[in-house]
Amino acid sequence: MITNLSPQKIKISLLVVFLFFDFFCCDVFIFAQNIEKNTTKLAYGKKGMVVSAHPEASKIGIKILQLGGNAFDATVATEFALAVCFPIAGNIGGGGLLVFRQKNGEIGTLDYREKAPALAHKNMYLDEKGEIIKDKSQDGALAVGVPGTVAGMYALHQQFGKLEWKKIVQPAIDLAKNGLIVTEKEANKFNENQDAFKKFNIHISAFINDKKWKKGDILIQPALAFTLEKIRDNGKKGFYEGEIAALIVEEMKKQKGIITFDDLKNYTPTFRRPLLSKYRGKTIITMPPPSAGGLLLTQMLQMLQPFDLKNLGFQSEKYIQLLTEVERRAYADRAKYLGDSDFFPVPIDQLLHPKYIRERMKSFSFEKATPSKDIQEGKLLPISEETTHYCVIDEDGNAISATTTLNGAYGSKVVVTGAGFFLNNEMDDFSGKPNAPNLYGLIGSEANSIAPNKKMLSSMTPVIVEEKGKISFLVGTPGGSTITTSVLQTIINVIDFEMNMADAVASPRFHHQYLPDEIQYEETNLNFTEKLVKNLEKKGYFLKKRIPIGRVQGIKIMPDGRYEGGADTRGDDTAIGF
Repeated sequence: MITNLSPQKIKISLLVVFLFFDFFCCDVFIFAQNIEKNTTKLAYGKKGMVVSAHPEASKIGIKILQLGGNAFDATVATEFALAVCFPIAGNIGGGGLLVFRQKNGEIGTLDYREKAPALAHKNMYLDEKGEIIKDKSQDGALAVGVPGTVAGMYALHQQFGKLEWKKIVQPAIDLAKNGLIVTEKEANKFNENQDAFKKFNIHISAFINDKKWKKGDILIQPALAFTLEKIRDNGKKGFYEGEIAALIVEEMKKQKGIITFDDLKNYTPTFRRPLLSKYRGKTIITMPPPSAGGLLLTQMLQMLQPFDLKNLGFQSEKYIQLLTEVERRAYADRAKYLGDSDFFPVPIDQLLHPKYIRERMKSFSFEKATPSKDIQEGKLLPISEETTHYCVIDEDGNAISATTTLNGAYGSKVVVTGAGFFLNNEMDDFSGKPNAPNLYGLIGSEANSIAPNKKMLSSMTPVIVEEKGKISFLVGTPGGSTITTSVLQTIINVIDFEMNMADAVASPRFHHQYLPDEIQYEETNLNFTEKLVKNLEKKGYFLKKRIPIGRVQGIKIMPDGRYEGGADTRGDDTAIGF
């Protein structure tokens, strides 16, 4: 729904509505004064910091901190706000993974990844000949996994929250009801997906517009506000039971999906032990499986440990070679060995064993490429693209690095009738058939095959880095299969090249994932000169230009204790501190 008002009238109207919310009273005016002075791609704060993909979500997260909430409260508020203002990836119909560190130094992770419905089965996306049916796992109701976002946020708040649940959900409701100003990037994405929105929905949603969306239009989402009100008033049950659950199941029936009432009611998130490793004297805290990202990141950092990256030079020919070969080997292991550890015995210790790491790099040479066809997965030793990320830290040092997703842009493209939110297409993250590429070109094996109630493998890689027992920085990104390599390069930028957080997340990136056997680099990456490209090609590398890679968010703790937030320049991402 859009309203044709002049930008000036829009700003005045929204400000008037904003200032008179009884919920926030006079705190709103103080908040507005403070953040306007410190809203940028690089921001500093002493009492708190939120960095997310959208300015409205970052503002709401900071607002909760200013009202006395902790970082966990602000995380929940930011997540629900992203469902309203960043529908391409922010969600209540998807899931995510997060890493947290409490003020007392205790660490943990929360897995609220989607899972396969009980009626899912191994061959559900294959035809009679055993071949993958194109797009069946990517678009429409059959592509949807059981959502985990609401259950995850409720569990996080129940365990660590400080403010009342209703108080932290309310800002997202207000945003959905009163509308938000559409940015140029959002308008372009809405316009690109109009045909898909119409094809995969049987009703007219708030995202469908007879005219082209343009910068300055107002997006109002009454159906989503209704859903969020149910969640506000009833917590987890407001989504997984009652009216909203009935609307989801009805949508499934109409569009031949397989999610049932029992699937929704039985969904539970999981607190897991983090994966820990050392790199250059710092402790890397990240996600275990079903995140492939955390394990791959750990592998790649261990492979890089013996090399002096700063001496090689930022994105020099040798630096690009080294990272490419490290990424190639890690992603080959991903294809063979990784899946949901609750269903498949992922050999974590073997994949991270120092001897295994050394063996994986024995065939590396700066003289020539190692073709992916010659790599394959390693021999284990005996046992002895669209997602969004945000980072939050409060005055006490509670910190959260969270990645949440619908998988592809706008997920399955299905908007639940009467409920106003997109459903994910996470079933595509399973291996529909061994060695058949998914949406992001990733291949998999039996470890990641489809099974009832199983969680699909994820590339999400939220990270918290510690040094000498204290937080050093938080980082994460969206980007499908490029998530882990983007996080890897950002960590290197901060640790090895000593960049500030804004430069670290904005720096140009490149990517290799084993198959397809090519170095993908951003078309705006000036480091990939004609001479460098030719030199790499002579050594046997294949190179391909592509659109921007990832949208990294990060927060770094300065020596004086201030927080330095870096928001990616590739989108509307915003860092706000106070």
